[in-house]
Amino acid sequence: MSGNPFLLVTPATRGLSLALVRHFLRSTDLPVFATYRSGHESSVKKSMLERIDNVDPERLKLIPLDLTSEDSIASAPERLAELLPKDKESYLHTGFFTGGVLAPEKQPADLDLATIRHIFDINVISHLLLIKHFSRFLPTRKQNSLLSAPAKWVHVTARVGSISDNKMGGWYSYRSSKAALFQVVKTFDHQLQMKGSPSICVGVHPGTVKTDLSKGFWDSVAKEKLFSPEYSAGCLADVVGGLQEDQRGRVWDWAGKEIQP
Repeated sequence: MSGNPFLLVTPATRGLSLALVRHFLRSTDLPVFATYRSGHESSVKKSMLERIDNVDPERLKLIPLDLTSEDSIASAPERLAELLPKDKESYLHTGFFTGGVLAPEKQPADLDLATIRHIFDINVISHLLLIKHFSRFLPTRKQNSLLSAPAKWVHVTARVGSISDNKMGGWYSYRSSKAALFQVVKTFDHQLQMKGSPSICVGVHPGTVKTDLSKGFWDSVAKEKLFSPEYSAGCLADVVGGLQEDQRGRVWDWAGKEIQP
């Protein structure tokens, strides 16, 4: 039975995540699975395929998924399994888990319980649940002969999650949630090692990307450090694609530099 590596981006309909989907469609010939929260599948797919020429639209498969619902997260891999060919050994080649929200609390008085819970729900808890329900698609030890390099399980985090790099304070919930995600990356990577899976888990920092998430801060970022989603996606794909087994369990920025916890 032949191997069938595939790519996964979740969520995937805007900003950096959408740019990653389009990058992989342009730069690889692998099937790309992408998740969306709302809307009609046909219209979402049409929008995602805009500005992409000479790409087989059948390579892009969409799966509904709501990061705030474990039932939805649990249903999505079942749908993915249905879409995979039954006559091949399918396995995840690279998965990007991109969910993130931001509230820039500048002082303790800005902290709000509902906002804190929402930030941790998306920035940490959803990532844990995605591991729980999607990691079954990572290659097994028996499939090692099918791979030329380890499979990559990638969480998009942020430099502000680094405790050692915290020079300014502020952004309490966002910083704390991203620091927690650093720990998630390390812990899951240990699990993969223990199981002997031919795969690694890493985190990535995309830089300040010109998306809705960072819109309120564009004016305070130097022009040369404010990246388009397309530029950041290409950099991250290149960095992740080049990571080796001895670089596992750590967080890397768009330039391939390690970010210390």
